[in-house]
Amino acid sequence: MIGLVLFFLLRSKAPAEGGPNPWTGPVAVKVEAARVEDFTVQLQAIGTVTPYNTVTVRSRVDGELARVLVREGQHVERGQLLAEIDARPFRVQLAQAQGQQQQNMAQLKNAESELARYEQLFKQDAVARQQLDRQAALVQQLRGTLQSDQAQVDNAKLQLSYTRIEAPISGRVGLRRVDAGNLITANDANGLFTLLQTKPISVLFNVPETQIAQVRTAYAGDVKPVAEAWDRNASKRLAQGRLETLDNQIDVATGTLRLKARFENADDSLFPNQFVNLRLALQKLPNAVTIPLDAVQYGSRGSYVYAINDGKATVRMLELGPSSNGRVVVAKGLNKDEAVVLEGLDRLREGREVIVTEGAAAPAASPVAETAAPAAR
Repeated sequence: MIGLVLFFLLRSKAPAEGGPNPWTGPVAVKVEAARVEDFTVQLQAIGTVTPYNTVTVRSRVDGELARVLVREGQHVERGQLLAEIDARPFRVQLAQAQGQQQQNMAQLKNAESELARYEQLFKQDAVARQQLDRQAALVQQLRGTLQSDQAQVDNAKLQLSYTRIEAPISGRVGLRRVDAGNLITANDANGLFTLLQTKPISVLFNVPETQIAQVRTAYAGDVKPVAEAWDRNASKRLAQGRLETLDNQIDVATGTLRLKARFENADDSLFPNQFVNLRLALQKLPNAVTIPLDAVQYGSRGSYVYAINDGKATVRMLELGPSSNGRVVVAKGLNKDEAVVLEGLDRLREGREVIVTEGAAAPAASPVAETAAPAAR
């Protein structure tokens, strides 16, 4: 009750003091003209930067870690030597296998010589057939033994090669978990360190089920959609890449589809597990009329804006298209260069006089089919 009394007192007092009545006089507004531009329809989502490949570097043999040849955080190339394990026990095993192979090779050579002699004697009917067959079987047995010896030698060489731990991929070395001089075991769960491929790198993000059709249409084009990674505040673009692939099913728990975008990341602007704002360009609309999204009001009859015509506010009902980055496409209801009100909307109504406080004077509005004021918000 007290508020109503003060309201009427202030309303009646303002003209008496000689100033303009704020309830009936002109309203100070800020305006911006609609413009024609090529508008890119973008899908926005929260993404997680994910290494393209992740490898936990482990030893494949037991032994003493002799040397670690890379620094933590260092970028390495595929095939580069990362660490070495004491190779002396494995050289001994290789020499032992090779010695056994030499022994069996000598036995085979002698057995083959005996077989050749028995064959000559058998032709002269000097030995029995059974003795010739026994010698032939001995030769085959020794040949099999020699083949097994070769496998033992190859295995010893393979174990020896495992003492040199090389990078399976190009990437960045993580924090070391084991220092040189420690005894390590094969296939230890923790490993020596982790190697992450960050050039290129990927960003994983989800899109709602309702937008999947639009994404698939863009993905099916000759050129894959452009993806942009922005910082947490969406104020700085970090990198630009392209949509690489879509998951093969919708997550029934969330009703979303998982997507992956690829970024070359040559300058290391994206870091693994970093959260980014991802913008995916789905469609380009040429010569579209756009206005700031803040200028749009919503009533019972639909969307509308206040346009400026001869210094007065005029309601324009709109048919809106897609929106992105704070702007929205006007499909119907507004023409190029018409000024729409951005600030001072709370006191406007149809036909209310206005004073433009910023920028040039608003151009005269072109007539449109429907200008009736919508219902109160």
